[in-house]
Formats: sequence, C-alpha cells, structure tokens
Amino acid sequence: MRWLDRLRGKEAETAADTVSVEMERALAAANAGDYETALALWEPLARAGNARAQNNIGACFAEGLGVASDRPLALKWLTLSAEAGDPVGQRNCAAFYMQGSDAIGSDADPARAAKLYRLAAEQGDAPAQDMLSWLLLEGEIIPSDPAEAKSWAEQAAEAGIAASMTRLGMLYHNALGVDRDPAQAVYWWRKGAAGDDADAQAMLGAAYHMGAGMPADRVAALAWLLRAMDGGSALAQPFLNAARENLTLAETTEAGRCAKLPLSEMIAARGKS
Repeated sequence: MRWLDRLRGKEAETAADTVSVEMERALAAANAGDYETALALWEPLARAGNARAQNNIGACFAEGLGVASDRPLALKWLTLSAEAGDPVGQRNCAAFYMQGSDAIGSDADPARAAKLYRLAAEQGDAPAQDMLSWLLLEGEIIPSDPAEAKSWAEQAAEAGIAASMTRLGMLYHNALGVDRDPAQAVYWWRKGAAGDDADAQAMLGAAYHMGAGMPADRVAALAWLLRAMDGGSALAQPFLNAARENLTLAETTEAGRCAKLPLSEMIAARGKS
C-alpha cells in the first residue's frame, strides 16, 4: 500500500499548494485595497478551517474593510482562528477581550485576553510578546513579574517591536527586576526612538537633559522632547519647560528644526551625542 500512501501524500501537497496560492492572491488583493476580492478568496478557506483566513475575515469585520463593521461577528471569526491555534488570531481575539466586542464592553474578559496573549507569545508572535510583557509589568490583570516581563520584552524587541525597547529602558531606569543602569536604559531608548516610539523619544530627551547615562546635550534634549510631543507622548510634557531654560534663541531654533527632520536625519544630527 505504499504507492497509495505516496499518492495521498502528493494529493495533500497539491491541496496545501493550492491553499498557499489562494492565500497569497488574497493578501495581494488586500494590500492593494481590494478587500472584496480578498474576502471572496478567504471565505471558502475559512469555512474549510484555515485559521489564518478566519483571522483575516475577522479583522475585516472588525475594521469594516470590504464589509460593514460588525464587531460581534468579527469576534466569532477570531475565536475560531484562536481556537484553531493561529497566533495572530489568538492575539487579535485577545484584543477584543481586553475591551469587549460591543460599544459598552459588556463581554470584556481581560483574564481571558491575558491567556490568549500568552498562547500567541509562546508561538513567537512578537506583538503578543510585547502585550504580555506589558501585562506582567502592570500587574493589574495577571500578577506582576518584572523578570518575566523583561524576558518577553527582549524577545519582542529582538523582533523589532519598538514599544518593548522602550519598556526595557524603563526597567533599567526604574530598577525593576534588574539593577538600575542608566546607560543600559539609554541604549534601549535610543533603539526605541529609532523605531519611532514617541515614549522612547521622550525618555531619550529627558536623559539628554539630565545627562543620565550619557553626556548632557541641551539642544538634543529639546529636539527629542518636541518630537515626542508631536508623536503624542505624555511623558515629554513635564520636561519641556526645564529643557527650554537657559537655551539661546539660536539653540531653541535649532532644536525645533531638528525635531521636524525625517527621523533618520534627526538621528544622524542629534541621536548619537
């Protein structure tokens, strides 16, 4: 019967190839903004049990992409994806349970969300690792564990998640689960700032202002704080007035100019002092 086993194996490979091609076609359509085509391709795959297609349909209903927004229906699709073990589905389903699928959050379940984030994080999903790290540091939904928070933040940072880079800087700045190390804090804030995380830019500006972990640079301090403010960071505001004190008009003007540069140019100009 080995010939039959080989035939079955080849049929399975062909089916898998077909699914892969259809998923690629759907993704290309979605990336081009043609969500109607993407949904038409995802739907039969999702109904056949493809977990990533189920997640993608759920995301479309959540955001109103190609269909009318329907958060309860989005949650149903995302739950199917999560239960099938798709890490993106688990993470997106977790996001729903953090807030609830309706306007008043009547079905919010933060504890369930935390479990789903952990499942996705354990499968290597970097945004879920970032969220799990945050939950472990906050300690409101699950018990606080700064050491584990650091571990997950390191994994997410390795994958390029800027928020986790910023969090690692905070851990070293506040001595949470590690010895206080201003230089290491600055190392991570630089990386987060380069990833365009506004909170990292705020803390980098504060570090430049105080000369903590690196030499003080008053112009760089104000420039990074201004950029952080433009990016929506509330962490920048308490330092702004102090950072402006004793600057000349020329220095203030230069800081404002640098803050408006493209990020790569600003880093070159004021990121490595």
